[in-house]
Amino acid sequence: MKTEILMPSLSPTMEEGSLAKWYVSPGDKVKPGDIIADIETDKALMEYESIEEGTILDLLVEEGTENIKVNSLIAIIETEGSEGIEQKKDIDLNQNEPALFDKSDQTSQVKTEANVISRVDDKEKNHQELNENSSTKQLTVREAINSAIAEEMKLDENVFLMGEEVGEYQGAYKVSQGLLEEFGSNRVIDTPITEHGFTGLAVGAAFSGIRPIVEFMTFNFAMQALDQIVNSAAKTNYMSGGQINCPIVFRGPNGAAARVAAQHSQDFASLYASIPGLKVIQPFSAEDAKGLLKAAIRENNPVVFLENEILYGKSFPVNISDDQVIPIGKAKTVSIGKDVTIISYGIGMMHTLEANIKLKELGISAEVIDLRTIRPIDFETIIESVKKTNRCVTVEESFPVCSIGSYVGSQIMIKAFDYLDAPVLNCTGKDVPMPYAENLEKAALTSPDEIISAVKKVLYKN
Repeated sequence: MKTEILMPSLSPTMEEGSLAKWYVSPGDKVKPGDIIADIETDKALMEYESIEEGTILDLLVEEGTENIKVNSLIAIIETEGSEGIEQKKDIDLNQNEPALFDKSDQTSQVKTEANVISRVDDKEKNHQELNENSSTKQLTVREAINSAIAEEMKLDENVFLMGEEVGEYQGAYKVSQGLLEEFGSNRVIDTPITEHGFTGLAVGAAFSGIRPIVEFMTFNFAMQALDQIVNSAAKTNYMSGGQINCPIVFRGPNGAAARVAAQHSQDFASLYASIPGLKVIQPFSAEDAKGLLKAAIRENNPVVFLENEILYGKSFPVNISDDQVIPIGKAKTVSIGKDVTIISYGIGMMHTLEANIKLKELGISAEVIDLRTIRPIDFETIIESVKKTNRCVTVEESFPVCSIGSYVGSQIMIKAFDYLDAPVLNCTGKDVPMPYAENLEKAALTSPDEIISAVKKVLYKN
């Protein structure tokens, strides 16, 4: 008998969702309890378990598809029995006790990176730092971070992970999935809800020569630990005359998610980037997240590694060759252009790449630079580009006052003033606490249209 599998409802109010990942392929045999897919909404991600025993006949919805209506047909399973099709409608997934956790994804505001990259021309693809002669596969940012941690823990027994719910619950966003089982509770450590306490413990451990990875459920909560990060981790090497290193990584989601309001949507990039003694990384793609996290774990100085909830579920091509480490402090030129330089990092790159597609349609050739590291900043790459294009726009979701873009612009005017044909313009989040309402939240963040408008201004186009 052929059984239809329909898009489930994660809650009574859910109307649509995204199919983040398939764990099965046509021809695979499944039994009740097997995980067949990840289902996402703007607030949650759930592992969807099969309730049938049989063979997967067809997957009717592609991985990464968004805005799928509840009860839409997504797959067909062949089960034993008479011919015919049976529908499994309005499945109550709560009966299966799924692993449910907070997860944000602005499907109404952004396109997936896969869709953006697919429209970038071949010349731009050559600048994605993918080795054509090596093996590549699609990984989500979540999977890439998990892979980097696992690889480094295998290489160095002094590396360990600690934070709230990183072990038994496998991470609030499932970044640490499988690590407790592989490395045990001595190296994957669940902590109490006390950032101030466990961060201080980790910093002390780093002083002794071992290498902690501290996960904050969100960097909003790391405000409780600023004293340890800024006064202990960042300053001790200097204050000890170089005698005490602090090889530690502080990592977790940073910036706006989707409708989690003012206290859970803050972007701390410029705050941490202003602190001497810290190195600060905010990657965009899965490959950069993996390669830079591996470099951060091996670094002998404290590193703040800023991730993004919305990007966790986005898929990118990743070079899976062994030990691919990306150097800290090196920007990446994603797109070659001649009319204007657009500089961004983190989720700002998603808005930038979408804007760049529209700019191409307008006949504007933009050079897009992904900073990747925001302390130290690769000004050599920036200045070289600005000398060629003579115009610059910066893009980020941080607040406008004392933003990364403001600092970049000031340095461009110091180091390349004679090459500028227009002022450097900054596209940032608005100077307000993040609203909860969806329409106001959208207005508070930068957007592709805002980037396009800024580019037209520096080009003196209407």
